[in-house]
Amino acid sequence: MFDLLIQGGTLPDGTQQDIAITGDRITEIAPKIEGSAFEVVDATGDLVSPPFVDPHFHLDATLSYGQPRVNASGTLLEGIDLWGELREQATVEDMVDRALTYCDWAASMGLLAIRTHVDTTPDHLRGVTAMLEVREAVKDYIDLQLVAFPQDGLYRAANGRENLLRALDMGVDVVGGIPHFERTMSDGAASVRDLCEIAADRGLPVDVHCDETDDPQSRHVETLAAETIRLGLQGRVAGSHLTSMHSMDNYYVSKLLPLMAEAELAAIPNPLINIVLQGRHDSFPKRRGLTRVKEMQAMGIKVGWGQDCVLDPWYSLGTADMLDVAFMGLHVAQMTHPEEMARCFTMVTQTNAEIIGLQDYGLRVGAQASLVVLDANDPVDALRQRAARRVVVAKGKVIARSPRAETQLTLAGRPGGLRRRAPKL
Repeated sequence: MFDLLIQGGTLPDGTQQDIAITGDRITEIAPKIEGSAFEVVDATGDLVSPPFVDPHFHLDATLSYGQPRVNASGTLLEGIDLWGELREQATVEDMVDRALTYCDWAASMGLLAIRTHVDTTPDHLRGVTAMLEVREAVKDYIDLQLVAFPQDGLYRAANGRENLLRALDMGVDVVGGIPHFERTMSDGAASVRDLCEIAADRGLPVDVHCDETDDPQSRHVETLAAETIRLGLQGRVAGSHLTSMHSMDNYYVSKLLPLMAEAELAAIPNPLINIVLQGRHDSFPKRRGLTRVKEMQAMGIKVGWGQDCVLDPWYSLGTADMLDVAFMGLHVAQMTHPEEMARCFTMVTQTNAEIIGLQDYGLRVGAQASLVVLDANDPVDALRQRAARRVVVAKGKVIARSPRAETQLTLAGRPGGLRRRAPKL
């Protein structure tokens, strides 16, 4: 007898399958599974997907919008200044409470794996203490990775390097950095080399806020790729944002992309935030603020979409919905061919899972039994309408349910109910 049986769902590849779950594992996938289960979910006509994954977030700052005040300029730098004030005021309890509330939102949206950057600048490291507590609290339903992130710079902050090492000793999972925020380009490049060596010595992944600027001369991703190759870190390193690439000379980029591909570097643009924060010094034409997504994908570079911020000093909106993220990315990157739109869905599921190194992920026998039933025909339809999550299953247990997105109409001569699904092709 199975613990849970998902019947009649349509998988992202278009096939209709039943999925049987025992304990926290998928034990059978077939067009028709015979047998009983303690709980049955009728997913007929619905999309069944592996859970959503966010490879780039700031959980210590989330849901703090307006504290200590609103970001009036809307710029990255003012957001950093505001956060610098807030992190000295926020208690461990406050950060835990906000983070757990956000994790509730995430669970309701089928977002079951998050990599979050945790500020290691202040000597008190309250953010690290708080996020370690949150990681333990949500481990039964959300896989939470922590990145040691020296927000004010590895070298620029007084104890930046020492505090990053302290955070790693406390149990933080990933080495992070922000080379473009160091005081000089040479300091930025040196910080990348240092961070990669720390990761190599400790056997950890690397995820660096890299070239999050409109300056085309900010080229730390080049150093990141070169150091990845030198130290044998291929497949363990990600460059987040990479927005300066939108302004780089095309000839230089034609040399850079093969280097990134050789390093097996992953790229994590954050379209909601990049398009809001970048180009603030432009009049017109105004830059989009997004890196070269399709060009990197054409070179075989893994590119995933990240959420980055929700209701914090940098971003005044957000709902923990990775479909919102992919929907914005689709538009800004002009990925409107059906294959490209479907790829945007894959970017917030399978690709992101690969980037952050999730084990046992996906809809296959033996994988962890985490999945989402969406009120949609297929991945593109899910993106178009940011579909309701009818059922969310985390590690074998149903943790969230939502009604279908149906509207009752009272229009003469028209149907009484409306569902905004796209017609099947």
